[in-house]
Amino acid sequence: MTESDWSSWPAPAKINLFLRITGRRSDGYHCLQTVFQLLDWGDVVRLRVRMDGRIIRLESPGYDVPEAQDIAVRAAQALQTAADCRLGAEIAIDKQIPLGGGFGGGSSDAATVLLALNHLWGLNLSEARLAQIGLSLGADVPVFVYGQNAWAEGVGERLTPIQLPQGWYLLIDSGVQVPTAELFQSPQLTRDQKLVKIAGYVSGSLLDNAFEPVVRTLQPRIDSVFTAMAGFGKVALTGTGGGCFLRFDSKEAAREAQAGLPDGYRSWVVSSAPESMLLQALRSARYESIT
Repeated sequence: MTESDWSSWPAPAKINLFLRITGRRSDGYHCLQTVFQLLDWGDVVRLRVRMDGRIIRLESPGYDVPEAQDIAVRAAQALQTAADCRLGAEIAIDKQIPLGGGFGGGSSDAATVLLALNHLWGLNLSEARLAQIGLSLGADVPVFVYGQNAWAEGVGERLTPIQLPQGWYLLIDSGVQVPTAELFQSPQLTRDQKLVKIAGYVSGSLLDNAFEPVVRTLQPRIDSVFTAMAGFGKVALTGTGGGCFLRFDSKEAAREAQAGLPDGYRSWVVSSAPESMLLQALRSARYESIT
């Protein structure tokens, strides 16, 4: 094997259609319920195999995460260790998903690194093993490894694939990075919400996010999004970040709402996805490798 040319791999964003806290485990972690909706938009992770075993992260515009803290780098290192692999990689990320927005950018980048390097390094580890490695990096990584819209419970790692209707979403970046630890410690946070059953969940419906009242109190800039956009539909918070979204049945309606967004906020109109764009890219790469 020789050092390869660069290859590009999608790392799709996600939103949480709802997020409830239903209790707390004996180890202090909170029990959650949520639905992950994957989107047809996100980052691009570029990879190049190295023969010397080194993992190198190249600088990318708009991506100033220190290399030692970069979850994508840690994913490559964890995969090396788990597979006892002596190959290395250069990593570059074309960043579109806002940092700290709750749209899953870091977790998705990590999952893309795991799946793409598993292919490029010829490791043939199963999705379940890659998800296990991913869980050690972050609770949201496994859903991106499996690449399916999912109902999630536990700390977010117990996943059940779910069919969701097609929709259009207006994503809004408040520009605020919300500290997750502070949210979990807030006395305003409701920690004993009623369990929702999959059978009773209307697919695609937007329910509550347990963190919304806390975030809106702590961050006036996020609260302003809810106030300004209420006339266009239900505004929802995604995950524990500073990102918000609205769901629409058509691209045109989403564009109309986007035009009504106050100045000073970044926004995107994107489509839902029935599965991760990464799975499609991997299927294509595997086909090309055997033909």
